[in-house]
Amino acid sequence: MNNGLHGRIALITGGSRGIGAAISRALAENGAAIAINYREGADQARKLADELVKTGASAITVQADVSQADAVAKMIQLVKYQLGEIDILINNAGIAITRGIDTLSEAEFDQTIAVNLKGVFLCTQAVLPMMRAKNWGRIINISSGAARGAGAIGPHYNASKAGVEGLTRGYAARLVKEGITVNAVAPSLIETDMMKGQESLVSRIPLGRFGRAEEVAKAVMMLIDNSYMTGQTVAMSGGMSFN
Repeated sequence: MNNGLHGRIALITGGSRGIGAAISRALAENGAAIAINYREGADQARKLADELVKTGASAITVQADVSQADAVAKMIQLVKYQLGEIDILINNAGIAITRGIDTLSEAEFDQTIAVNLKGVFLCTQAVLPMMRAKNWGRIINISSGAARGAGAIGPHYNASKAGVEGLTRGYAARLVKEGITVNAVAPSLIETDMMKGQESLVSRIPLGRFGRAEEVAKAVMMLIDNSYMTGQTVAMSGGMSFN
């Protein structure tokens, strides 16, 4: 274990599987205490927490729907009580409802914005007092290549992720003098449960394979380590697009 983050408390929303789980593991390997948020799938979250504890890390699970302000407030208080004040927030929780422009409903649009965008706002607002008190904080928002490209999920998803990158810049500009950096990572076509059955999409990737959740986690760790980098989005697309 690298103890570079020893004493730091990290909350990872949607942290029990896929990219979130890879980030949870990377943070634990670097000495941070981990709070794994989940909305459903308590068993999977608990299994990951047990795995991390066996490596010597501190890890807890905490259930919350990040689109609900009351649930977020309770989650933050529980993490503070069990682990301490949060230093690192990874806004990873999200949903991806695939719809075309003629089949997308208002309810699906609202749900996507509530989880993917409002959830980032609610969690960020909730942790800021703790970070400001320490004059140190790291907030990493998981965006998507769909924030700038067409994507395959639908315009509601495009809008939610473009909004995430807007929030990233907006918070970064206003927190830059308070020791808090805010950045985003925008992966495209990462090998997670969402990509099962979508192997044909590999043909779109110049690198010739899906990205790996662990590679996204490495980009997140780079942003946490770099105190001079804020307001930026790191794109990970295997060469499909360039900033």
